[in-house]
Amino acid sequence: MVSYISADYIYTIIGPPIKNGVIGLDADGTIVEILTADEAIEKQHLDIKQYHGIIIPGFVNTHCHLELSNLRGRIPKHTGLPAFVQEVMKLRITDEYELDSAMMRADREMFACGIVAVGDISNQISSRITKRGSLIHYHTFVETIGFNPETYQAAFDRSLALKNEFSPLPASLTPHAPYSVSTPLFQALKLDAEEQDAIVSIHNQECEDENAFFEGKKGKFLDLYATLGLDIDFFEPSGKTSLQSYLPLLSNQQRTLLVHNTFSSKEDVAFATQTHEQLYWCLCPNANLYIENKLPDVPMLMQEGVKITLGTDSLASNDELSIFSEMMTLQDSFAISADELLKWATLNGAEYLGIDNRFGSLEIGKRPGVNLLTFEEKNGKFSLLDFGRRLY
Repeated sequence: MVSYISADYIYTIIGPPIKNGVIGLDADGTIVEILTADEAIEKQHLDIKQYHGIIIPGFVNTHCHLELSNLRGRIPKHTGLPAFVQEVMKLRITDEYELDSAMMRADREMFACGIVAVGDISNQISSRITKRGSLIHYHTFVETIGFNPETYQAAFDRSLALKNEFSPLPASLTPHAPYSVSTPLFQALKLDAEEQDAIVSIHNQECEDENAFFEGKKGKFLDLYATLGLDIDFFEPSGKTSLQSYLPLLSNQQRTLLVHNTFSSKEDVAFATQTHEQLYWCLCPNANLYIENKLPDVPMLMQEGVKITLGTDSLASNDELSIFSEMMTLQDSFAISADELLKWATLNGAEYLGIDNRFGSLEIGKRPGVNLLTFEEKNGKFSLLDFGRRLY
């Protein structure tokens, strides 16, 4: 049986908003019709559920750490990234039942907030049970860490074994960050990504100290390594920013997500787009404010024409896992249109994850999830107000 819903506007994402449009969905949420108001009248569709607001596809969260869900509210804000990393390492060992409960709760919260797909970072197998039972589509990025060049093979083998444990769920190996992955390990991950035709994700320029480390072996990461007892005498700074140092080590054949980009400059972006043709840039503004109390130069990223996606990061660095909340932070901080924000929150993320055949836009044959948002319209421009509810 087909159910019909309508709202003030239907945002398909792939076309202009349809005023008083109508969507027909079958029992499992697959879209079977998208009609203008006049077309619905002509077809005599009388039993239409009316909503006030705009109807959009489900949200895609391209960066999350589900396995840190038990750390909600346990790490102070504005510590800076090196201190934040130390706190995570100190606190993440926890009771298995507590962690499982926290992950399942976070998964349910994301679903209720209209999220249909997640790119999730994992360092352990703990999230597998939650993901297998979830109504959300997950792609797991098995995060690989190993800064000592001499131990790269062991680090790679550990991550590969973990990835295999996640089977049959979608998963791929990915580098953690430029300051925690050695050149040989980057090379091994590059080869694996090309052999598996896998997507890649990496934390990029999340703090100023990251650039300082690569430019001159300075900054607070030196303190972090000392605290961890790591000898980094082998490391020679490149004299370049972090991004310009490591990006050539990644495969430019694979879709690659650069996450955070809080301290990426226009020169970095120009270098990146010339070096790599399949880049996506993930913004996690609430986490940036939580850790560094700074936002990326979003107007510059828009001006450079890069593909932007949105992420929530973790409950260790965020008060909630809500893509709509990330959108509101960006809308409040910058002059960004609702059209742009909605595309970042849906289709761009689906394209990056390779699931745009099902998610990311309202199209016949897709089962993308359906969300209702409230809005205000002034002088022909839309501003988002609130997350109404998940409809499908």
